[in-house]
Amino acid sequence: MTTEIAGLADIADRYDAFLIDQFGVLRDGRGPYAGAAETLVRLKDHGKRLIILSNSGKRSAENDRRLVDLGFVAGSWDWFLTSGEVAWQMLKKEGTEAGGLVKKCLLISRDNDLSPVKGLDLERTESGADADVVLLAGSEGDVLPLSHYEALLAPAARRGVPCLCTNPDKVMLTGTGTAFAAGRIAELYEELGGTVRWIGKPFGDIYDFALDFLGRPDPSRVCAIGDSIEHDIAGAAGAGLGSVLVTTGILEHATGAERQKLFAEHGATPDFILPKFLW
Repeated sequence: MTTEIAGLADIADRYDAFLIDQFGVLRDGRGPYAGAAETLVRLKDHGKRLIILSNSGKRSAENDRRLVDLGFVAGSWDWFLTSGEVAWQMLKKEGTEAGGLVKKCLLISRDNDLSPVKGLDLERTESGADADVVLLAGSEGDVLPLSHYEALLAPAARRGVPCLCTNPDKVMLTGTGTAFAAGRIAELYEELGGTVRWIGKPFGDIYDFALDFLGRPDPSRVCAIGDSIEHDIAGAAGAGLGSVLVTTGILEHATGAERQKLFAEHGATPDFILPKFLW
């Protein structure tokens, strides 16, 4: 049963830690939501452990800096964990186990971000025709059509090159509205006949990293907060966590009936619904 709450103060005593989505909860493509930075501080002041859990293909440190630059208070969260960080750690371990064998990597990211491969034994290539691996870390779907990515990726998909998608989101928020995100490009890769390894919410690896960092607490004392039923709420359910759905972000204009349909479609219902991320 889902309960509507006015603020996080209503449920703070139920949980010791919160996993908080970034886009759609703390901020949109234009900037922070009013009151979001203050709410993080209030939660921290109440002794809660906070992980910002994001399907960002960029690594954790870069996201940390960006949030502070946007006006959020440094130290008001314990860790900014991204799917890009999880993938980097996994690729680093695999590279070590492979004895330093260098592979050619077709990196698809946003804003020419190279952090997903920096420090890894990977050689960048701009072509799907000679890539050994595709690393799909971001989308520029607000400026490039899906057909651009189809032309780039089709040669790799035909050759059976494995793809790692480090941002499973299908839709992203930009300064001008919504656009297709990296997860949609990953779906396209599968449609082209390629295989994709999905890293990020709702898949288990990112929750394992988060819970390990927290010292493996009782999952019932951990709550995930997000705006996506497919990613945040379903991911929390799969990990056995509590969940709060905020009605900002991608579901801002959804009706109650539309939300109910998504609950059924993804087999996940939030414990609580919150109008926006406020104390």
